[in-house]
Amino acid sequence: MEYDNLIKATVQFVRDTLQNAEGGHDWWHINRVWTNAKLIAQTEQAHLLTVELAALLHDIADSKFHNGDEEIGPFTAGQYLRSMSVNAAIVEHVQQIIRHMSFKSSFDKPAFHSPELAIVQDADRLDAIGAIGIARAFTYGGFKGRELYNPEIKPNLNMSKEEYKNTSAPTINHFYEKLLLLKDKMNTQTGKELAQQRHDFMTAYLRQFYAECGL
Repeated sequence: MEYDNLIKATVQFVRDTLQNAEGGHDWWHINRVWTNAKLIAQTEQAHLLTVELAALLHDIADSKFHNGDEEIGPFTAGQYLRSMSVNAAIVEHVQQIIRHMSFKSSFDKPAFHSPELAIVQDADRLDAIGAIGIARAFTYGGFKGRELYNPEIKPNLNMSKEEYKNTSAPTINHFYEKLLLLKDKMNTQTGKELAQQRHDFMTAYLRQFYAECGL
């Protein structure tokens, strides 16, 4: 299948699959990650088809919504790509990107890296910070029934991977346990520059939040 037709078909597949997804992990999240991945790829040496397919399919079956199953995402993406007769090496590469790009994967010793992973990971992390990141954090917190803020529950800055996956802490804690850490975990120069702007917005937001709480 030609490049453009494959991308168009993949967009439709993702939109159809995620039409009832939680608001922070829906098609519009995918679309933003895809857009930022293409932007970052302009200044990196990488295989663009792999970048685009991984960006589009990275949350096709997020483990958070599938009982913590970390293989269902790569499996679902692989099934789809093979059905479209995509080259086997590209299928495997996309699966590896999906398998290793999430924040929780950073708790493990790195087992895979590629320029394409670096790009898609940066694009996904950008969508977790800044104004969009704040909106997504509170959307997911509401979806999970979490408190907005509880000063009696302090952020846990030394969580294990399992503790991170199973936390039910207030959403404000998530800023300290993940969101504010992402700026220093960016891989590419473009990603770092964009992340700094979004990081600064989050710190300003937190100052205003605490001021309105009378703290």
